[in-house]
Amino acid sequence: MNLNLQDHIKTLKASNRVFHHIKGKEPGATVVFFAGIHGNEFAGVNALNTVIPKLNKNDIRGEIFGVYGNIKALKANRRFIDKDLNRLWTSQQLEQLEKEKNPENELLEQIDLYRFIKCVLASTDHPIYFIDLHTTSSKTLPFITINDALINRKFSACFNVPVVLGIEEYLEGPLLSYLNTLGYVSLGFESGQHTDPQAIQSCEAFVYLVLNYTNNLINPEIKKIEDYKNELKSASKSIDSIFEVVFKYHIEPDENFKMYQGFESFQPIKKGTLLANSDGKDIYSNYSAKLFMPLYQKSGKDGFFIIKTIPRFFLKLSEFLRKVKADHVLTFLPGITWHNKTKGILKANLKVARFLTKSIFHLFGYRNKHIDKDHLLLYNRERVAQKERYKNEKWY
Repeated sequence: MNLNLQDHIKTLKASNRVFHHIKGKEPGATVVFFAGIHGNEFAGVNALNTVIPKLNKNDIRGEIFGVYGNIKALKANRRFIDKDLNRLWTSQQLEQLEKEKNPENELLEQIDLYRFIKCVLASTDHPIYFIDLHTTSSKTLPFITINDALINRKFSACFNVPVVLGIEEYLEGPLLSYLNTLGYVSLGFESGQHTDPQAIQSCEAFVYLVLNYTNNLINPEIKKIEDYKNELKSASKSIDSIFEVVFKYHIEPDENFKMYQGFESFQPIKKGTLLANSDGKDIYSNYSAKLFMPLYQKSGKDGFFIIKTIPRFFLKLSEFLRKVKADHVLTFLPGITWHNKTKGILKANLKVARFLTKSIFHLFGYRNKHIDKDHLLLYNRERVAQKERYKNEKWY
């Protein structure tokens, strides 16, 4: 790829990929907003079209981008055409991407986005923020999803909304998981239900507040900031706890899955609650917790999630353990070895290390993925997080 960032932006603007771009008069952070990674989610597009045109580049530090995700799917008002664009960002897929001879639909979209991201990363030594704007098929409070790195936790704490950790253990190939392997602050913001006007309002509030906390606004409007804080606080019903995903119902190919009506995200449920039906068989909750993102659309393989609040004590303990890099003791345990120390990846032999629970790994900052029935790969976002790049940010 020989294009520099500004040349590539011109190309992407011509293709309508970059639909907003402001380069400020002063140096500062680069903030990239992705909207429409799923083509039936328009709130992010509408919010960016409302907020960014009102900004004056003379009052901006750094650069701000509004980037379309799946353009073809947005035009068709479909989640995707052939493949879910937010499930394609695995290392294996990215290696294969450069070799694609006849890419179509989502692969073309991904190539475009991948080139843009690489240009952005090479263009600045200032902080970079990636924000992925989404909505859900069910009614929900606005919330943030993050990969569990402390820089993500700290930045998420700026907003008066719930934060959900650990979803990367249950999803394969989200865009934000890829960006987190590179060490950048990367948040997903789910502003509400797809067609709910409140979702656009919450998204507008979030976009403006992001630009305030990243210090891109030289003269932020104090009243607007307070109004937007109150907007999010009201929409989220003053819930700002940190939750963790403990279960996902995965829909198999050709499975006839149907969520029963009346459920919404963050709704308390008890063990034994009837939630859905699969091929004529009822599905009940095995947890007394909160329901999260129940599926009320035809596309998608995530039937529903279940989340639980993380006690503040464990959040503080995990922060301490990560700061002192206590995770090196894990390799002294039987069955635990480094798979890739530079990238912060451990390998666990489950036959030997079966006594270790998920929660222990989570304390040290590791999230896991099965590679076969006997082994886990454990990924640590702290070892790759670019803390030096963000240490002078006002939220840090």
